[in-house]
Amino acid sequence: MLFLSILLLAAALVLLVLRRRRVTTSGWATFGGLLSGALGLFVGLTTVLYVVDPYQVGVPTTLGKVGGTWQSGLHLKSPLTDVTTFSTRPADLNLTGDNTVEVRSSEGGVLYADLTVKWSIDPQHTLALYKLAGSAEAVEQRLVYPDSREIVRNVFAKHTGVEGYSSQREAISTEIDQLITQRLAPRGILVNGVNLRNVKPSDGLQKAIDQKIQQDQATAQAEAATRTAKAEAEKRKIESESTAAANSVIANSLTDKILLSQCIEAFKAAAEKNPVYASPCGSAGTPVIVDGTKR
Repeated sequence: MLFLSILLLAAALVLLVLRRRRVTTSGWATFGGLLSGALGLFVGLTTVLYVVDPYQVGVPTTLGKVGGTWQSGLHLKSPLTDVTTFSTRPADLNLTGDNTVEVRSSEGGVLYADLTVKWSIDPQHTLALYKLAGSAEAVEQRLVYPDSREIVRNVFAKHTGVEGYSSQREAISTEIDQLITQRLAPRGILVNGVNLRNVKPSDGLQKAIDQKIQQDQATAQAEAATRTAKAEAEKRKIESESTAAANSVIANSLTDKILLSQCIEAFKAAAEKNPVYASPCGSAGTPVIVDGTKR
């Protein structure tokens, strides 16, 4: 750009000098000289002025020397200065499709995890990230991408296939979020959230999970049946003990005299229908005569 600006200004100067010395009388020489001069000035200004867009941070380098960061706005620069910009807006790293993370459970089963890592660059650490990675794209590919995949694998490796597939997905997502944040924050990368979209088991692991679920259901049913049988047995035991206790109380309360008296009363009531009734009451078996005619 600097060379083009110098070339245009030189062309403008030549045309204007030729017109002034009457080497040429064409009006196009004057017009061409003015146009070349204007273009040369414009191109020259673009080589010494630089605009950093909103939500961006610029890092200038001059002949291999890195300068301080530039915030959004207009800046003067040397024609030999290059500026690398970093966006501070949130970005999404989608680990889906071809980038789906293949993980293994603590049992060795294979799962496929789809997730999105929402991250952004801390403006205060832009210069350090430039020295470490060189550009915003390199920050994602060299730092966010490999670290996120590594942490996802490590977290899933601590859980069983069933936990990773269903029962502990929310806890796993939270743990991944915390660990990625802890890993990237010291480098100046802010993690705004991790969304564990989907976890799909491999065909072999799916069969194992289905069998485990069926076994758990069968075990739960067997335990429920055992509890029911135990409760019924306890109920029958209590009823049996209650009946035995009642019979014991009755047996202890019925003495020979009470039994004889009740026997006589019973036969007395029966003797009302007959003049004389023989009642075999008494422990000795001696008949007792009950005369129902005497009132």
